[in-house]
Amino acid sequence: MKIIDIHTHVYPDKIARKATHSIEEFYQLEGSRMDGTVEMLLQQGQKAGISTYVVLPVSNTPNRVRSINEFLLEQTKLHNNFIGFGTVHAEMEHITQEVDWILHNGLRGIKMHPDSQRFSIDDVRLYPVYDMIQGKIPVMLHMGDLRYNYSHPVRLRKILNLFPKLEVIAAHFGGYSMYHTARELLWDTDCIFDVSSSLMFMEQGEAERYINSYGAERMAYGTDYPLWDPVTEVKRFSQLKLTDDQFEQIFHKTAERLFDLK
Repeated sequence: MKIIDIHTHVYPDKIARKATHSIEEFYQLEGSRMDGTVEMLLQQGQKAGISTYVVLPVSNTPNRVRSINEFLLEQTKLHNNFIGFGTVHAEMEHITQEVDWILHNGLRGIKMHPDSQRFSIDDVRLYPVYDMIQGKIPVMLHMGDLRYNYSHPVRLRKILNLFPKLEVIAAHFGGYSMYHTARELLWDTDCIFDVSSSLMFMEQGEAERYINSYGAERMAYGTDYPLWDPVTEVKRFSQLKLTDDQFEQIFHKTAERLFDLK
């Protein structure tokens, strides 16, 4: 079965292990066996049967946004099975110019991680970004974390109401560590959810109920490499009690629709 991984992160070789360790510290997780390099993503992804990867950037400071976006663009040119996203930061002085750069250079979406970037997803400084990209490219938002309020699902519902043509991928079942709250607030919206960094924290039956509730057509597969090993995550997801049609939809058809891969 074809597998498209909609949620991965890669870093330049010289800082990859340090960046991965920093993320582990942020989430208070034990050390990953993954090192954050492109080479290991491709190596483990091939073992897992993954054919295409959405590679995502995040910049915790506004001054590093362009260099990070340039790195992701370079990787998409080196690897024809990479779909690259760009990022922005709410504190950027010329944020709309960066969106223009992302659109002009063919990056396929924008990724933001409000909890680590320290701004809310409904910050008014981001409104021009949402307005510029709605109907053009999706935005993937890290969603939910009980330790913060930057990415609470209620904030996403506000954005979806303000920008009805905005295609949103709500990562981590729409609410990392607050899955039930996300379900209550987002079940009747049009956003897409990914399964990354969630299955290991849920009971199997709980994950199956959320998928059936949202509908497989609104779910996409993701591993959140390098926090997790693609081989382990594909196996974990494959153990869910879903139909073949649901597996097909989540493993690749939702992503194919999002990025017009057919």
